[in-house]
Amino acid sequence: MLTDTLPVTTCAELHRILHGPCPPESLCEPRVDTDTDTDTSTSTSTSDDADSRPSGGAQLLRDLGLMGQTLPAPEKIFEDPARLAAVHAWAAVTDPPLCLAALVHHTLCLGSMTQLGSDPAYLAERMAALTAGRAKGVYLITEAGQANSHLATRTRATYDPATREFVLDTPDAEAAKFGSAGTRDVPQTAVVLARLFTDGTDRGVFGFVVDLTDCSGPLPGVELSSPINLGALPLDYVLVRFRRLRVPDAHWLADGAAIGADGAFHDPAGSVERRLQRTLRVGQGLWALMPAVAAATARQSAVQAVNYARQRRTQSRLAPGVPLLSYRTQQRAVLGALADAFALTCAAHGARALWTESLAAPSGGDDADAMGFTPWTAVNRPLAAYKAASVRLAAEVSAECQRRCGFSGHLDVNRLAGYHGFHHAFDAAGGDSQLILYDIGRSLVEESADAPAPTAGTADGAARPSATSPSWWPEIARTHRAGLAAHLAARLRVLKHGSPFDAWNPLLEDAGLLGELYADGLMAEDVVNVLAEVRDKSAHTVLGALAALHGAMAARRWSASLLAHETLRPADVQALTDVIDHLCDELRPHLPLLTEAFVHGDGATDAPLAAADYNAALRATLTWTRGAIT
Repeated sequence: MLTDTLPVTTCAELHRILHGPCPPESLCEPRVDTDTDTDTSTSTSTSDDADSRPSGGAQLLRDLGLMGQTLPAPEKIFEDPARLAAVHAWAAVTDPPLCLAALVHHTLCLGSMTQLGSDPAYLAERMAALTAGRAKGVYLITEAGQANSHLATRTRATYDPATREFVLDTPDAEAAKFGSAGTRDVPQTAVVLARLFTDGTDRGVFGFVVDLTDCSGPLPGVELSSPINLGALPLDYVLVRFRRLRVPDAHWLADGAAIGADGAFHDPAGSVERRLQRTLRVGQGLWALMPAVAAATARQSAVQAVNYARQRRTQSRLAPGVPLLSYRTQQRAVLGALADAFALTCAAHGARALWTESLAAPSGGDDADAMGFTPWTAVNRPLAAYKAASVRLAAEVSAECQRRCGFSGHLDVNRLAGYHGFHHAFDAAGGDSQLILYDIGRSLVEESADAPAPTAGTADGAARPSATSPSWWPEIARTHRAGLAAHLAARLRVLKHGSPFDAWNPLLEDAGLLGELYADGLMAEDVVNVLAEVRDKSAHTVLGALAALHGAMAARRWSASLLAHETLRPADVQALTDVIDHLCDELRPHLPLLTEAFVHGDGATDAPLAAADYNAALRATLTWTRGAIT
């Protein structure tokens, strides 16, 4: 066991691994304003609070502008993925609703203009306004009236050869777009996905840049519904419809496509399906940033839960006066949260590296998945998987930390509720996570037909590393994935005599589990890869124990499936509790070091749960009203 005090080099190594090349202290805090004394740190904690602020839209623009100051110029916004990830992670820790607005603003709206526009000069004025916070960026893709609307976009953009404009129309009520476009008191610029028609022919789905509102409300041709409240993530959600809205040719995000003077249409994508994949590739930026955002909020959640468990003393008759952290149940939960937060941090490294590679091949590779249940895995399977896995694990971490902090975990001032709401709501946003996992599972099953059968006898545990080793869980996950894919492939061969729906309908639940296992496996491999880069011996030991604890906790979550397919024996699963307790004992002496390294900068520690004296910090947030003394 290591000592409490570790060398400065160890602390520096931990900080580098956890916060990457762009640490929090190098960023300006989005909510800080040196020109005003107004405290807005909790101004968006509830939808009622947000609605009561007359300057809500102006406040949001100000925050987006401050974030923009820390990012590259709009045409180069994707050239520094580490900084982009760090800025949005900071926003998530300090203000989750701001983070979601910023992710849409930067990655989807500005990102579409940067990656899909024919000539940046055509959109330079709008891009500059978005970067400076003079306008809010919106992305309108989902159509509210039908499931899987991304595969069957019905909003139309009809080309008018006489004026070389596009006429944007919503054909009926079910095709109305759903999005956070209800900030009526500020300028809003949207990228709207619509199906392009020339000469009556469907040319596929493209993005179009549309001005939705100015400071007076919706612009001509734009219709906004009344607000649709979403308490878990309080933003200005509405339905949006278009009525013969004319869009200039320069606002068509053509991505290399062109319409000649004679009306001839050319698209390098080559097909309507491939066009959808190319148009949606901007989603890769959002997916690549989500693990960093999830890791930051998970680290902050875990730090606060550990801090609470160390301070809070229980009056249980088992041991009156001992801190909560003395109980094994609390240790497994809050140290397990630290371990899962570390795994998410490693996933952020892996996702960022993968996205950087994808930016070098902007049109997508020839080996992209065929379009299946959703378009997302066809765009980029592993990045879509990272998104699904990271938001789900971060939601679980924040929910468990809330639970372990009692009523304090549910107070808005401690932000755990906001973190959970953000990630829980994001499970369906940015590409529905469950649909992504179904589709990944489907692809893996179909690929499994050509793969060699998994090695027999894996259930006996021979030649496996110890469950206390960081390499144990990645190996278990790989073995289980191969076995589950082979099992489903065999079932599919029996069912394939019917229609595709009849064949897949009974398999979807297990296909989703396979997709989830694939995503969890990516994270497990990232943990091993990150550990391999750690040169400081003390840091490697501490992080290795965290990695092993994450693996043991993951195996417990997967225990039913692991047992059902005989990847593990009952005795292996029964032993996990002792493994977890052993790893908790290894980590407990280093909690001061870990919590100091995990916390997301001084600007994020004003939650009472993060204070050295939680009770005093909570009291400091309160005012008192005294009754009259008679």
